Amino acid sequence: MNLLNNASINIPFPQNEPVFSYAPGTPERQKLKQKLEELKSQKVDVPLIIGGKEIRTGNTTKIACPHDHSIELGQYHKAGAKEVQMAIDAAMAAKPLWDSLRWEERAAIFLKAADLLAGPYRFLINAATMLNISKNPFQAEIDSTCELIDFLRFNVYFASEIYADQPMHSPSPIWNYVQHRPLEGFVFAVAPFNFTAISGNLPTAPAIMGNTVVWKPASSAVYAPYFLMQLFKEAGVPDGVLNFVPGSGSDVGNVCLDSPDFNGIHFTGSTPVFQGMWKQIGCNIADDKYKTYPRIVGETGGKDFVFAHASADVKALATGIVRGAFEYQGQKCSAASRAYIPKSLWQPVIDEIKSQVSRIKTGDVCDFGNFFNAVIDKAAFKTITEYVDYAAAAKDAEIIIGGSYDDSKGFFIEPTVITTTDPQFKTMVEEIFGPVMTMYCYEDADYEATLDLCDQTSPYSLTGAIFAQDRPAVSLAMAKLVNASGNFYVNDKPTGAVVGQQPFGGGRASGTNDKAGSKQNLMRWASVRAIKENFVPPTSFEYPFLDAE
Repeated sequence: MNLLNNASINIPFPQNEPVFSYAPGTPERQKLKQKLEELKSQKVDVPLIIGGKEIRTGNTTKIACPHDHSIELGQYHKAGAKEVQMAIDAAMAAKPLWDSLRWEERAAIFLKAADLLAGPYRFLINAATMLNISKNPFQAEIDSTCELIDFLRFNVYFASEIYADQPMHSPSPIWNYVQHRPLEGFVFAVAPFNFTAISGNLPTAPAIMGNTVVWKPASSAVYAPYFLMQLFKEAGVPDGVLNFVPGSGSDVGNVCLDSPDFNGIHFTGSTPVFQGMWKQIGCNIADDKYKTYPRIVGETGGKDFVFAHASADVKALATGIVRGAFEYQGQKCSAASRAYIPKSLWQPVIDEIKSQVSRIKTGDVCDFGNFFNAVIDKAAFKTITEYVDYAAAAKDAEIIIGGSYDDSKGFFIEPTVITTTDPQFKTMVEEIFGPVMTMYCYEDADYEATLDLCDQTSPYSLTGAIFAQDRPAVSLAMAKLVNASGNFYVNDKPTGAVVGQQPFGGGRASGTNDKAGSKQNLMRWASVRAIKENFVPPTSFEYPFLDAE
């Protein structure tokens, strides 16, 4: 019973979480190293968590270290159809209690979760991310700590703005207002391997708006999300609000998507998988399986570009390419994967990229001198190296940097730069999701025509960047490439969107562009009911003009 629902609550204005440097001699560096050694020395047995209960199916898979095959972090249990239905039932059973809480009570839980992550859980989640998905300390810090803290704090603030968004007019004697209800069914959250923050945001954003969730982490990245479940429980998330269900995509997905109680999907992953889910949802709508139309929110692939004008600063451009293409081994949906360079800058840019890449150190994440680590697993290693081999054998392309790879100790692929004379070369067009950059040289006079070429080359529209000191050139690029990316960068790399600063998402084959880290995304998890109350209702049907003269 809501006896105290009589306050107008202001949420603290969120600030982006400061990023620890992990520089030599800092206390955070020592604490992170200690946590890494602690996690390597133990093995975890990760269960399903359904309705707050741990469930072990016996169908297990190893939790691996991509950079060191000899390290086994533990194992996780995989869900089957029975367990997935249990998770759906638990989510639906938790709805009445979750609905009964005032919105500020839900907010308090996730604000506490943010503070727990900023404090006692920081080094645990960072270390787990580093070991299981092979991120260096800085990449883990900006992802699994800072970005997820920002998601939690900013999303709570965005929720308060949504609830405060009310009709503009209530002419006397009418009172108009709206209620932002949670969706009727459950939300299915499907996470990728490459960002712990995204894995944590996909279930919590709908939960902040009052929804209950079935959460499927990526099969190659179960480790850190398992510890996040412990954090969320400590923060006070009631049992059944978030149900943690690792397993294969088809085993978990088919049961969720075919459930009459399915009411929304929050997805980050590959374009083909998302398109298949959309088709399945559409067929189920046609077969009248659902109580209401599900919300479909997805961020998928990218073939992200760096475009240079002749006025670009060479060192800034080269740095944007190196960091955009090779941070986290190019395993970001926003990673730079193709570049268009004017002939007048071609050789100076190549020389500067070679100079910078030559200074990149590669190896184990526990060696804090390494900028570059391993790709996620054997399947990714095989796919990426097939592109490298294709370029090595092609007559219209040349590998000018890198091109070597070795999976004897871990899944290591060198930072690789390909040049091509064909703007439609395979590695200019297809998503690779690895440390491979392809560069195309254009004549300076063909700047405008090459902008058109860039726009038409890829079916994706996620991120892109223009490097130029000439303002009209920037303006032309912004106009010509208006639909080529959902996030566009001027004189900066096309990666690293920050919550509360650059809402993230793209269109075309890159997703629904519902902008993670913004109020727009939170609005997708609410169903609005408009209320009109008439204090002095009419008592007769007659219009004034019907009165006799």
